[in-house]
Amino acid sequence: MSKIKDIKAREILDSRGFPTIEVECYLTTGEIGRASVPAGASKGKYEALELRDNEKRYFGRGVKRAIKNIEEIIKKELIGLDVLNQKKIDNLLIELDGTENKSNLGANAILGVSLACAKAASAFCRLPLYRYLGGINTFIMPIPYFNVINGGLHAGNNLDIQEYMIVPLGIETFKERLRAGVEIFHTLKNILKKEGKSIGIGDEGGFACDFESNEEPLKYLVKAIEEAGYESGKEIFLAIDAAASNFYYPEEEVYLLKLEEKKLTNEELINYYENWINNYPIISIEDGLAEEDWNGWQKLTQRLKEKIQLIGDDIFVTNIERLKKGIEKKVANGILIKPNQIGTITETIECINFAKENNYKVMISHRSGETEDSFIADLAVATNAGQIKAGAPQRGERIIKYNQLLRIEEEIF
Repeated sequence: MSKIKDIKAREILDSRGFPTIEVECYLTTGEIGRASVPAGASKGKYEALELRDNEKRYFGRGVKRAIKNIEEIIKKELIGLDVLNQKKIDNLLIELDGTENKSNLGANAILGVSLACAKAASAFCRLPLYRYLGGINTFIMPIPYFNVINGGLHAGNNLDIQEYMIVPLGIETFKERLRAGVEIFHTLKNILKKEGKSIGIGDEGGFACDFESNEEPLKYLVKAIEEAGYESGKEIFLAIDAAASNFYYPEEEVYLLKLEEKKLTNEELINYYENWINNYPIISIEDGLAEEDWNGWQKLTQRLKEKIQLIGDDIFVTNIERLKKGIEKKVANGILIKPNQIGTITETIECINFAKENNYKVMISHRSGETEDSFIADLAVATNAGQIKAGAPQRGERIIKYNQLLRIEEEIF
């Protein structure tokens, strides 16, 4: 039978060189599932809690407390359970924690166990993970959103906007979408070098040089698209993640763009975005306004919902209750999905399904502090999400997701 024999956890390093959790689930039949948990830099206020040690070692960022919770609390409750019952396992993890934001055991501990169990189950069933999670109705390869210029909390440059992405929406296969992303990325690199700009990179593998304005990167992206031999606005489009909570000042109700020395109301910031949309092939804006600015989000949605995709990340944090509020208030038309914002596979998939039922677009996302775990690639296909962002097409922790999608496309088609 597919029973859990043992659970082990260890402290490993993420892509920023800080500790995170790796968990292994061992079955009585010999199969092993191994999973690791990413960490974010730009975090939503309402995310499930990532438990850290707050001690001297690793500048307080160690995860020994979370590992102890796995080994001393979670493990003994899971041994002997049927690993194929993912919902029962996840519900038990939630009950063991007993808090709304998983602050007792830690969302990082809970997610690591949840993922490891799912991987062990897929190994037991002799099925690829995407097929085990999604069944026979998995047939949509996601559109990749390549974050090729990093700013905000993901870089040490002067950009207020956190991510500038290229989107190969007009290209048919994932293999060719990836090729386009790589060719444009390297073309952009050459352009930046010729212009005398730094080609150092940020947390997500994109270039992290300084610019004269928040708009200037868009011009560089269009130029790179065209010089790489692609058609801007037909084959390749643009997207941004503003991460506006990071430059919002609630006491004044203004957004401070330090690069341009501008203080904008939400209405003025919407105008700012709309000007970009009118001049560049932008199809998606993520976190265009702050997580607490519900009134502004309503204005943004009303103004731009027919023109582009409006993705909520910090405002929704992969949480059905937050998403319900957004639907009621007619906020956004899409949601970003990050499993470690909520803590279990079951809750993640339930949120995805609820979003789809309410006609919200879904985008599966990595975190800025990533690992060599490719789980989100399988999740994107398993749920037919249709969209994924995993960073620039370089650095091993990003590339592993894209390479996994190449393999999956070969298997499906």
